[in-house]
Amino acid sequence: MTLDLTDVPSALRVAAEATLRVAGVGDGHLSVELVSEDRIRELNREHRALDEPTDVLSFPIDQDEEVAGPRELGDVVICPAHTQDMTEATVHGVLHLCGHDHESDSGEMLRLQARVMHELTARD
Repeated sequence: MTLDLTDVPSALRVAAEATLRVAGVGDGHLSVELVSEDRIRELNREHRALDEPTDVLSFPIDQDEEVAGPRELGDVVICPAHTQDMTEATVHGVLHLCGHDHESDSGEMLRLQARVMHELTARD
C-alpha cells in the first residue's frame, strides 16, 4: 500500500506526508480542501454545534478499521481566512485524522505537531 495525496493541494503535500510518517501511517488516501469562511462556519455548526468559523476541521473515515482496498483516512478542511499558518493547519488536521485529539490526550498530539513543524522548518 502507499499514500495517496492527489487530493491535497501541492503546496501542502510535504506537510501532510511528513505528518503521516511521524504518526506511523504508511498507507491510505486523504484530502485537504480549502474553503470559505461561510463554508467552515456551516461545517462547524453541523458537526460541532458551534456557530462560528474556525481554522481547520477533520473528518476521519476508516479509523482503526480493517478495510478491503486502500484505506480512506478522511478529509481535512481548512479556512485560509482563519488560518495564520497553512502548513501548521495541515499538520494539525492530519494528526486528527490519525486518531489524535489534543482535547483528550496528555499533550501527545501537540508534541507530535511541534515535532513535525520542527522537521519541516529544518528542511528549509
